[in-house]
Amino acid sequence: MTMAKKTNNPLHAGISSFLQTAKLGPFKKGTKHGKAIVGQVFILGVEDRNLLHALLEEHGPQWQLPTLMDQSQRESMHFAGVNGPIWIFCQKRRQGPLSHQGRLEDSVYSWHRDHVGAVLNYTKAYQIKDLQLHLHHTTAEQEVGILVGLELAGYSYKSVVEGREFEDCPQLSISKDDALVDKNILTEARAIGLAVNTARHLVNTPPNLLNPETMATFVKKILQNSSLEVEVWNQSRLAKEGMGLHLGVGQGSSTPPCMVHISYRPKKSTAAKTPRKPVAFVGKGVTFDSGGLDIKPSSNMRLMKKDMGGAAALVGLAQWLAKSSCSLPVDIYLGLAENSVDAASMRPGDVLQARNGMSVEIHNTDAEGRLVLADVMDVAVNRKGADEPQAVIDVATLTGAIKAGLGAEIAGLFCNDDQLAEHLNHAGFMMGEPNWRMPLYSRYTRGMETPFADIVNCVDGFGGAITAALFLEKFCKGKPWAHLDIYAWNDKPMGPLQMPGGNGQTVQTLIEFVKMKSSPKS
Repeated sequence: MTMAKKTNNPLHAGISSFLQTAKLGPFKKGTKHGKAIVGQVFILGVEDRNLLHALLEEHGPQWQLPTLMDQSQRESMHFAGVNGPIWIFCQKRRQGPLSHQGRLEDSVYSWHRDHVGAVLNYTKAYQIKDLQLHLHHTTAEQEVGILVGLELAGYSYKSVVEGREFEDCPQLSISKDDALVDKNILTEARAIGLAVNTARHLVNTPPNLLNPETMATFVKKILQNSSLEVEVWNQSRLAKEGMGLHLGVGQGSSTPPCMVHISYRPKKSTAAKTPRKPVAFVGKGVTFDSGGLDIKPSSNMRLMKKDMGGAAALVGLAQWLAKSSCSLPVDIYLGLAENSVDAASMRPGDVLQARNGMSVEIHNTDAEGRLVLADVMDVAVNRKGADEPQAVIDVATLTGAIKAGLGAEIAGLFCNDDQLAEHLNHAGFMMGEPNWRMPLYSRYTRGMETPFADIVNCVDGFGGAITAALFLEKFCKGKPWAHLDIYAWNDKPMGPLQMPGGNGQTVQTLIEFVKMKSSPKS
């Protein structure tokens, strides 16, 4: 399969869909494939011993059948069949008791996404030209997970840049119980997968190509033919708005900071009968973080192109919204800046004025993300009338401290509203992007006191993720607010993500959250 498009800049190329060219079944019995190697993947939506044994007898070599039958209790099987590679998957029901109410276990969606999606990564080694997907008694949840996994596995940064996207991928064919797959399922999976891959692509783009200006241009480009409205506040507008924290972070860079506001309003045909207030999302978009004058060690700086991972996730959410018909109005705010080392850079000891009037003493220039978020949050919470948000959620690669506590795969969730926290936690579980609620321990704000301003931007010592969240809480104006402290990166290949790099963390969670809030019962 080849969908080549030459580009000198990865931001000039849109992300294509691997699922776009998938053929829908049913398969014809006895189809000839010449010398091409055909891989077959069988997914059993429910445990069916008779069907499983029939598949093993049909596709397993005679000499291997006794061993395969012994292994048939496994959730996944892979072997060289008589006509090509064979994969068989059947998720088993977990036996309790499960700790943490099962919230850190695989969901039905995530298990199928990660296990079946990973198959695509083996096709190059086997030189598979055709991959047949056989679905048996599967649910919509399982099918969306399967197809999203394959969409994620089809993305490769280098193949996009080099104009050979999907060149090494097989032709995908899909059949369910020897009938057609629901096209709506395919459409939904493509929308989710492309949203995640867009976020991954932005994070993967090198910082000499991605800066506040080029990221804002990219957002306008991919949303230009959609119903979403995009507005960019340039440096002059930020100054006019009194966003001294945001400006302070970007003042050492040759590329000035900016803020992007993306507005989604449902069509009248899909809007709720009772008008709803929007949910506001705020993303940290520090396109590169040197640490400023409190410069990072080189080992800590190498991955700092990913410091815009929160904003990238919200760009993915915006792209999904453009293809959705959800009834919930949404506002997305991207705080974009580059934290550079320069004679003009902010200094430790500087006092900056926030948009909400607070004065902030800079204790450490490497605690810059919360400064950008604080000013942009103030824009979000002060919208009036129908645009006043019912809740504010920020997403940011904010602290190393949260990774020390929770590792790279679990996001830290800080929230001042129990119901909002529960909704985000449940959405993360459902979509296989776990988050864990952390304490907003107000006594730790004592460390933010200073005789020279209202507050300092960070605190020395333990609990750095908590004090960062407590700083942000001062800018939510008492509204229901949540803060997701994320990593946004895979250090090694995992599941369907065949390369280290941006992982689109929280995109799927936020999509599920918006779906939940769009429900008439919400």
